[in-house]
Amino acid sequence: MGDLSIVSRRMIRPEPEPTTSPPETIHLTPWDLRMLTVDHIQKGVLLPKPGTAVVEHLASSFARALGRFYPFAGRLVATPGRSDCDGGPPKSLVVSLRCSGEGAEFVHAVAPGVTVADVTAAICVPRVVWSFFPLDGMLGVDAIADSRPVMAAQVTELADGVFVALSLNHGVADGTAFWRFFNTWSEISRRSVDGDGGCEVSSPLPVHRRWFLDGCPVPILLPFGSVEEIVGQRIGSYPPVQECFLRFSVESVKKLKAKANAEMSGTATATISSLQALLAHLWRAACRARRLAPGQETLYGLLVGCRGRVDGVPTDYLGNAVTHAAARSPAGEILDGGLGWAAWLLNRAVASFDERSAREKLASWPGEPSFPSMAALSVTAHTSLLTGSSPRFDVYGNDFGWGRPVTVRSGAGNKLDGKVTVYEGGHGVGSMALEVCLAPEVLARLLAEEEFMAAVSATHC
Repeated sequence: MGDLSIVSRRMIRPEPEPTTSPPETIHLTPWDLRMLTVDHIQKGVLLPKPGTAVVEHLASSFARALGRFYPFAGRLVATPGRSDCDGGPPKSLVVSLRCSGEGAEFVHAVAPGVTVADVTAAICVPRVVWSFFPLDGMLGVDAIADSRPVMAAQVTELADGVFVALSLNHGVADGTAFWRFFNTWSEISRRSVDGDGGCEVSSPLPVHRRWFLDGCPVPILLPFGSVEEIVGQRIGSYPPVQECFLRFSVESVKKLKAKANAEMSGTATATISSLQALLAHLWRAACRARRLAPGQETLYGLLVGCRGRVDGVPTDYLGNAVTHAAARSPAGEILDGGLGWAAWLLNRAVASFDERSAREKLASWPGEPSFPSMAALSVTAHTSLLTGSSPRFDVYGNDFGWGRPVTVRSGAGNKLDGKVTVYEGGHGVGSMALEVCLAPEVLARLLAEEEFMAAVSATHC
């Protein structure tokens, strides 16, 4: 498969540029700060080949999208906190987002030896896809020391298509905000192609002001003498994984949901959702493919959005607003209990979200900050699954002016054994797709299992 070459790199400043002087400073919340030790959000869409050159057009519309999301053109900065004579920790840091308008990176690349079919035809994702994403291999805190941008876009021209990718520092925003930007960028581009460039985009302006609990210290003092201390133990590389991209048709998802609810009829006190049934189907298959012992505990971690669940967090909030839920069970019970039981455990994990508990965790975090450790996660990853993203994110609406996306893919960031990314399926309302990362030998067994693969659509793109 052909190599990728970088044609150009440049900084794109927001249009119009921020006018505040001095630059606005956004102090980060506990939800933001705890994400500084993970890789960037990396998602992109594969589009059909446009009829004309579009790189400059995409750069222009990218600048206009940044005008609405101007914090994404800023820089993360770390400044010393108060000394202990002020009542603060002996050593402390304040990490903030400076809305300086310095710009987001825009990369133009070409991969003339790569075709759309190379990306879409095989179930297993070719490794060349990872090269379509900028800011690769960086944790969120890594942007501070080198004053790197918090967002970067890469437009890669393929032999018969174009891949448009974004990488976003996870300490700045979550997946909801990420796809809001992507949707805004594509709408601006599409309207410009259609000759409607002067019209406002349909979505409301994002809410840039950060949401803090009453009584939370602002800014939050982190008890570290340097940014590197936040990270703790780094790992040079994750254990090797192979990833696959699987589509599930509307009919297949409906069958799984009906089966799960039928199995729990008379026991479950709530309806199992389509997503919970689909993830339970994967959970059971992963236990078999991993050959877990019946008594070995397996965990399924889920991200739970807090917009609409925590009072006061705006719907159009730009920052992170996500917490975690987890279902645990011995592997034997997951397999013997059936699809309905596994799905019910996931249902109960999500239902266990409690706003009071979420607020208590936020209130206690500044006094005892904690950060996800990729090194620690990699130790237990072979028995766990973690699902991020959401089938509600508008992926296939990202028509930049010459056709809807063919498919979606993600970059190398956070690709641990057991990482599962969920997307809308693109083949009708209710279809879904899963991007699954597992140890290579485990994934081979998963894809060879008839019971699991019977639910997978024959179309893999």
